[in-house]
Order: sequence, then structure tokens, then C-alpha cells
Amino acid sequence: MTKKERYQFVTRYFLEHAPDADTELIYDNPYQLLVAVILSAQCTDKRVNQTTGPLFDRFPDVSALSKATEKNLFPLIRSISYPNNKTRHLIGMAKMVMDKFEGRIPMTVEELVQLPGVGRKTANVITSVVDKQPNMAVDTHVFRVAKRIGLVTQGASVLETEKQLTGNFPTEMIHKAHHWLILHGRYTCLARNPKCHICGLKPACRYYLSQTQRNK
Repeated sequence: MTKKERYQFVTRYFLEHAPDADTELIYDNPYQLLVAVILSAQCTDKRVNQTTGPLFDRFPDVSALSKATEKNLFPLIRSISYPNNKTRHLIGMAKMVMDKFEGRIPMTVEELVQLPGVGRKTANVITSVVDKQPNMAVDTHVFRVAKRIGLVTQGASVLETEKQLTGNFPTEMIHKAHHWLILHGRYTCLARNPKCHICGLKPACRYYLSQTQRNK
């Protein structure tokens, strides 16, 4: 199977089996999504969703968050991984949005990465989820699954993985392909014990084919 055929197979499969794939973070607007994604670094979406309800009740918009102090924000996110750093990042992010972007969450990767706590992955999530821009956030799931299936070269870095995925998925599907790969990695293509027996991508998966040949 050529790379083009592999991408076509994967795209067809997910369009049929996961046409409505989306983030599992709960949010109502770009501000809430940005806060949730910052909190989600090295933390589960389930834990983030348990935390953001009370957080948004206390700080309903970016203006309110910009006036927060570490003393009154930290207790709301103390159950999240790295709460001290994330407390500072959230306050710094909100202050910069108010001061530099007139209270509006910017919607370009170049602007978003200027915000405290926002790296390229987070910026790609925000722009692809909110604005459906053709950007690919590469987290650990995407990184692992893309290599296992054979969508990217084995030695590819995170940035190279992003470039290869955006260069081969149909442009209009990139924002959705991000969720396809994340959810597939979260529930099927697990890191230690991938559930190959229930995976519909077996015909296109280099990992499965190599395992099958090895066991012959």
C-alpha cells in the first residue's frame, strides 16, 4: 500500500466510523477552550472537565481571569497536574489577552504562541477546533498512532509529524483528522497494549502487518 492509498483508507474509515469526532473537553467559547487546553497538558480531559465548571463560575471570562490572583485561582485547579505553573500561566495569558489583544482570544498560531502557557500544540488545537483551520496538534496519541499506522516516517520529530500529516490529509479534513488520531490512540491504539483485534485500520496499519508477519 502506498502512502497515498494509506491516507485514503484512513480517511474513508474515519469518515464512516467517526464522522463527528471532536474534542472531549467541555467548553462554550474560545476563552473556555483555551483555559481547558492549557490545563490539559499532561492531564486527562476527564480531570480538566471536573475542574473547569467551578473555575468558569468564578472567572466567567478573560477579563475576570486577568484580575485573578494566585491565591484565589490556585485552589480551583490544585487537582490538576502542575497547578503552580498553570496558575501563573492562566493569569499571565488573561492579562496579555486583555492588554495586547483587546480582550479577544487571538485566532492565529503566531499570535497564540505569544501567550503564557501556550505552545504550538495548544495553538493548533484552538485554531483547528474553534475556527476549523487546517492545523494539526501533535500530542502523544497523534505522535504514536501516526507512526504506528505508517502515516509518517518513524524518525519524524513532532514538528515533522505535524508537517507530514497536514501535507497528506485532505486540507478540509485536517481539523477533524486531529481528533480521529487522538481518540483512536486514547481508546483503541493504546500505548502498551493496542487493541488490534477490534481495529478497523488493520489493512492499512504497518504495525499490525509487521506483527502478523513476525508471528508467522
